[in-house]
Amino acid sequence: MKAVLCEQFGPPSSLVVKEIPSLQPGPGQVVVAVHAASVNFPDGLIIENKYQFKPTLPFSPGGEVAGTVKAVGAGVSGWAVGDRVIGVCGWGGFADEVVVDVRKLVRLPEGIAMDAASALVITYGTTHYALQVRGKLQPGETLLVLGAAGGTGLSAIELGKLMGARVIAAASSEEKLALCRQAGADDTINYASEDLREGIKRLTGGRGVDVVYDPVGGDYTEAALRSMAWEGRLLVIGFTTGTIPRPALNLTLLKGCSIVGVFYGAFSEREPARYDALMQELLGWLREGRIRPIISAHMPIEQATQALEILGRREVKGKIVLTTALGREGGLP
Repeated sequence: MKAVLCEQFGPPSSLVVKEIPSLQPGPGQVVVAVHAASVNFPDGLIIENKYQFKPTLPFSPGGEVAGTVKAVGAGVSGWAVGDRVIGVCGWGGFADEVVVDVRKLVRLPEGIAMDAASALVITYGTTHYALQVRGKLQPGETLLVLGAAGGTGLSAIELGKLMGARVIAAASSEEKLALCRQAGADDTINYASEDLREGIKRLTGGRGVDVVYDPVGGDYTEAALRSMAWEGRLLVIGFTTGTIPRPALNLTLLKGCSIVGVFYGAFSEREPARYDALMQELLGWLREGRIRPIISAHMPIEQATQALEILGRREVKGKIVLTTALGREGGLP
């Protein structure tokens, strides 16, 4: 089997592609034959040893795949060879095969394409949990999405609209904002050319926003926090700027607002039944066409380095999906 390997921590250019022995499942595990693997921000962090989870070298990055069950380990019931699945593996996904704990499998219904499925859990799953559970977003509220043209940002636009919110998308170029409007954003702010606070004030008549979806961090976090409506909620998703902000906490007192952490991985471990219920709702929306992951590029898995470099430069609009030879044989680009 072919695998993209991180043999030493470093930038994407340090990754290598090698042939390695086929995998075998342990107890409670399955081997998934990968058709598609989406590229996510943590994939770039984990190969540089900057992520909260630190796999043993060598390993393959790639935390989310779609494919079919190839082999079933001891003690596994309810799964059979050939079943269509999404595997949330943490790492190992940029390869022809990956071992996945059975608790990290999601059954993939017929009628949902493998590439769309591979782009579902980490972005849409995180966002669904963030907006519905942590942010308690209500119909008629105003949602501000930072970094809105990335994979997580676009999912927040789609799900925010689906939940009945008015969505303001903020991004760094007019090209990116055009994509946000295509995804359903009601209003946009180019924070490369306009002060973010002034833009929010202009679009809300000075009232502020009820919920902020923040995967960006850096200086934008405090600017958004200063623009909250009374009893607003700022959702901490991540820090793509590379800077963890230290906002003035007196703002939470003055505005009666909350800073709310979103750790989807821990949620899935601690509340598996609730996690599954949310995932089934997402799959239903995907099957019905109510959400449509925007895939900006399909690339062969051998080009994982280039895909991660594009992501690192924040050039990507939407998602990049890597496809294996098996996936391409099955009709993926």
